[in-house]
Order: sequence, then C-alpha cells, then structure tokens
Amino acid sequence: MNILFIANRFPYPPYRGDKLKIFNLAKRLSKKHTLYLLTFIQDKKDYKFIPELRNYFDKLEVIYLPKYLSVFKCAVKIFSPKPFQITYFESNRFKKLVNNFIANNEIDVIHTQHLRMSQYSVDIKHIKRILDLPDAYSLYWERRANLKRNIFQKIFDNIEFSKVLKYEEIIKKFDLNLVCSDEDKQFLVNSHKIDTIKILPNGVDLDTFKSEGHDYTINDKLIFTGNMDYAPNVDAVCYFVKEIFPIILSKFPETKFYIVGQRPVSKVLSLQSENVIVKGFVENLAVEYKKCAVAVSPVRIGAGTLNKVLEPMALGIPVVTTNVGFKGLCIEPGVDALLANNTSEFAYHVTELLGSEAKRRTIGNKGKEAITTRFSWDSISSLLESFFEKLTRN
Repeated sequence: MNILFIANRFPYPPYRGDKLKIFNLAKRLSKKHTLYLLTFIQDKKDYKFIPELRNYFDKLEVIYLPKYLSVFKCAVKIFSPKPFQITYFESNRFKKLVNNFIANNEIDVIHTQHLRMSQYSVDIKHIKRILDLPDAYSLYWERRANLKRNIFQKIFDNIEFSKVLKYEEIIKKFDLNLVCSDEDKQFLVNSHKIDTIKILPNGVDLDTFKSEGHDYTINDKLIFTGNMDYAPNVDAVCYFVKEIFPIILSKFPETKFYIVGQRPVSKVLSLQSENVIVKGFVENLAVEYKKCAVAVSPVRIGAGTLNKVLEPMALGIPVVTTNVGFKGLCIEPGVDALLANNTSEFAYHVTELLGSEAKRRTIGNKGKEAITTRFSWDSISSLLESFFEKLTRN
C-alpha cells in the first residue's frame, strides 16, 4: 500500500507524544508499505533530522511554520468560531502542498494525525481517510475547564471547549476515526452520535524500555516524565509538589522527586528545592526510570493513554496515577498499577509503596506483564495495518 501521513509535528527526535507515535508506526509499517509524510517544522534545527526520516518515508515534504506566526494568527482571529488549536496550524501553503502531492502521487489511504490537521484531508473524497485523534480532544478541554483556576483562564478554557466540541463534528466526514482508549471512544460516541470510531492504543518501544529486573531496594526516589512546557504536565507537577508531596515528605523526609522532560517552563523551574530536582531533557528516559522507586502521574487534564504510565510499567516500576491515563489501559487498579482519585489517596499509595519493597515488587511485576503483552508498537502497527487494509478493500 501507498500510505500518506499528514502530521502536525515533525516526528523526530521521537522523544514524546505525537512524534513518538508517528515515528514508531512508520518504522514498522515501512518494512511492507510505501510511506509518504507531509508535516510542519516549527524549529529550523529540525531540518538536520530529515535524512533520519528518509529511512522510513519514500517521500517527505515539510512546511516551515514558526511559532510566532501561529501565535500571531491566533491573536488576529481571536473572535473566530474555530478553536485556537485549528487556527494555530492553518496554512494556505500546507493546503496547497497536500493537494499537489495527492494529485501527483498514487495514494491508497491517508492517515491524518490529530484534529488539528483534519482541515487538510476532510474534503478529499476519492481516497480513504483515517483521522487519528489520538484522544477525545473535547474531553481534554472539558477537564481543563473544570479545574480550579483563575477566572480569566476558566473563561478561555470554557470558550475553547465549546469551540472544539463544535468543530469536532468534522470527524463524521472521515472514513474511520481512531482514539487510544475506550474512555475517549465513548465520550466521542456520546457527544457526536458516531459509529466510525476504533481504538488504536499508544505503545511502548520494548527494545528501549526493557528490563531484566528492576532494583526494588530503591525506596527514596519518585519520577515524573513529559514535555515540561505542556500545560497538563505543568499542572500535574505543580499539583504534586504543592499538595501531595508535603504529605509524603512528612512520612519519608529523604524522598526526592525528579521532574524529567524537555523545555521546563519557569513555573516548573521554580519548584526546584532540596527534595525536588528539575532535570530537564535527558537522552535516555529508561536510565532515569530505573533509578527510581515509583513513577507518578498526577495528571488532572487530558485524555488518552499516557507514555509516562506505559513506559515505567514496561520496566517493572510501580506506578501511581490519576484516572487520566489509567482508564485507557484496561488494567486492574490495585493490581497492575495504583489508582488515586484524590490528593490523600495519591499520597497514601505512594507512601505505601515507599514503605514496602514487597509491594513495589508485586505491583511492578504485574504492571510489566500487563504492558508487555498488550502495548508493543509491533502489535499496534499491525492493528493499524489491518484498519488500512479493511478500508482499501471496501
């Protein structure tokens, strides 16, 4: 098959989020299929990585879209009915690129990544199209709007939620829509009365996140990972440090909390203390995970399945998480990972793990078993391939 990927992020280096998913899918699908990629570059430094992606994509074209230009467009169109997330990625040049590429290349199916990029393939009728959301974006904004924040943030979040929910009706025009958890699927089904949604989970690179056996004697280090300029991650670490971590420190005062991820904003950097270490970007996340006793995911905003949950579980490291990032795993709370519904529960579960090597070992090993049998990129890319094949047969 000839498969065209339309992506909102240049998928290299494949460290987190959208980049990680497209790269890992392409790496595997390219062994059997011809892949093309159209995407944006927002940092000119990324041009040097184009040769890396040519190992997987037969043709690759990019449009440079600097962040300042996207922000300017959003400011100019502040009263537009379109969500800011759509306006941010609007580009007449990119639309022309997509149309010309399709006119000049034989393509069997189009994989469009994220609601943000739906604007570029929605009107293409003669080729089968998949929209990989990967989560229910309106659910993300609903959760964000429900957080206790200042009045101006709350007004903005509620307006954007309404805009996203309305714009999301566009998914009805695609042949197939993908989300990474049943929670996201049910939210979209209920919101838009649609039956063209399937689940494509997030995955783990089991070559990178492979453990021959974790050191469960470690009992004084906690870790959180993610891009640290991303609002849900910033909220998560601030919430943890200010509300949860003091309870943990009252029982285990030597505990260190490591915040690991690229581009930490000032709000994150200000959390640094004797017990809170902001490490920023690291080349090898697996090495950092292995130094820690417990991985925490106190995420309150978002949807989908989170890498910060999947990765440590694959390494056999016990995880404490909120329901955000848990429901998509289809695992048993208290067995494969520990689920916390509020501040006190979260602190309790972490201190329970810090206080018991046996508990860390039991939860860690069960979690590892659950992830390695269900969330490898090999199995997920095979599932996506089956979606492509079924569409092109019809």
